[in-house]
Amino acid sequence: MKLKKIKISNLLFIALIALLLIPQSRNLIQVNLQKLIVKFNPFGPKEIEKENQVILAPFDYKVSTLDGITIHSSIGKGKVTFISYWATWCPPCIAELPSLEKLYGDYGNRINFLFITNEEPSAVQKFLERRELNVPAVRPLMDIPDQLFERSIPTNYIIDKKGRIVLKEQGAVNWDSEEVRVLLDKLLH
Repeated sequence: MKLKKIKISNLLFIALIALLLIPQSRNLIQVNLQKLIVKFNPFGPKEIEKENQVILAPFDYKVSTLDGITIHSSIGKGKVTFISYWATWCPPCIAELPSLEKLYGDYGNRINFLFITNEEPSAVQKFLERRELNVPAVRPLMDIPDQLFERSIPTNYIIDKKGRIVLKEQGAVNWDSEEVRVLLDKLLH
């Protein structure tokens, strides 16, 4: 009886499966796979065709900062808005946050950014500090408007000055892309 030689690829596959079964390593693997997808995905966020864009009635999104300060963020009232629904435990959210932080760093003084999470403020603050991220994370103090409600995260929206949803993206993508910057520049003028 001959014993088959164990191939290195089989050992690597078995090791990967074992790592995926361990919760601590599974999250790390999922986040890093999502980062690869974000980095090498040729299909970045795309503007919704004009005839398919939903127009929101102007409203104030009532949110709370991580410090508990209530903010009424105007949507569709003359300022471009970027809304991100995310969570600290979500691998695709974690993967796209660095590109969102870069976008926020360059456009945060001209665009209304809302990084909305339902998690406890202390957990979010620790997460942001541990990852050295500087984004304006907030908690909702009202129900999510129907036209912005989705069951999956991350879900991100770019809303123009008049309340038109010009971009909606679910899943991890590279937000620090030329296409997104061109769109934002167009909306700002």
